[in-house]
Amino acid sequence: MKTVYQTAIIFLFMILSINTFSQDAPLYDTLTKPQLIARQFGFTEGASVDKKGNVFFTDQNNNKIWKYDTAGKLTLFLDSAGRSNGTYFDHKGNLITCADEHDQLWSISPKGKITVILKDYQGHLMNGPNDVWVDNKGGIYMTDPYYQRPWWTRTKSDLDGQKVYYLPKGVAQPIIVIDNFMQPNGIVGTPDGKYLYCADIQDKKTYKYDINKDGTLSNRKLFVELGSDGMTLDAKVNVYLTGHGGITICNPEGKKIGYIPINEPSTTNLCFSGKNRDVLFITARTAVYTLKMNVKGVE
Repeated sequence: MKTVYQTAIIFLFMILSINTFSQDAPLYDTLTKPQLIARQFGFTEGASVDKKGNVFFTDQNNNKIWKYDTAGKLTLFLDSAGRSNGTYFDHKGNLITCADEHDQLWSISPKGKITVILKDYQGHLMNGPNDVWVDNKGGIYMTDPYYQRPWWTRTKSDLDGQKVYYLPKGVAQPIIVIDNFMQPNGIVGTPDGKYLYCADIQDKKTYKYDINKDGTLSNRKLFVELGSDGMTLDAKVNVYLTGHGGITICNPEGKKIGYIPINEPSTTNLCFSGKNRDVLFITARTAVYTLKMNVKGVE
């Protein structure tokens, strides 16, 4: 019995050691620099990953959407892309895009067919849909800040503020879920549909909310005193924030646990890509980068 007991203790110690190492293991090799993939764009944004691990991202200034596949090949997916900004794949494989040429929300099929799913809010032009996240019920959360675009003829907002909306699946008009931000921008939710993170980029803060059954939000908490453009999550529920000359990583409690410098004026968006979802794909204005990670994404 003593031998069995000792064996059990040793086995338990090994399991605990493995778990401890797994929790403390670095998220990426800090000696490895992000790899430049291409620098041929006007302004990159909206990085999203499909079910196969391919990345689709926007070049808003040049009005295009590009595809970067798991083999490392870069191809044009869509021209005349509605000046799309933020994007996210729905559960049917359609790319939901913030098409702010005419302040709309689009759904683009894998073959490039465009469907306008939102063209206004109660008869008024949206400010300029910026970023989106699709929940596990097919509902869409959308930030709507006002950034004056050179392709617009108007020079002011048609709405009374810059807000965050939720468009339930199958519903024609969205509901307002956040109305007290200075300028909402990056947004992402947890895969279980329990929590939503949203950045007030002008106020340099990111908040965490509980998601209610009807899609409304409650229990607002300050997550970190840092704004963000695009955002993503990894499998450990760490939050990745952009817009600060690199990528800031915060743990689920909002503590800053990492920083990935990018040799660009700023970063704009990101997602985990590749067949194993362990390659961080980063848009950074005129360029895009990748970085092999030791953790997987959840999108």
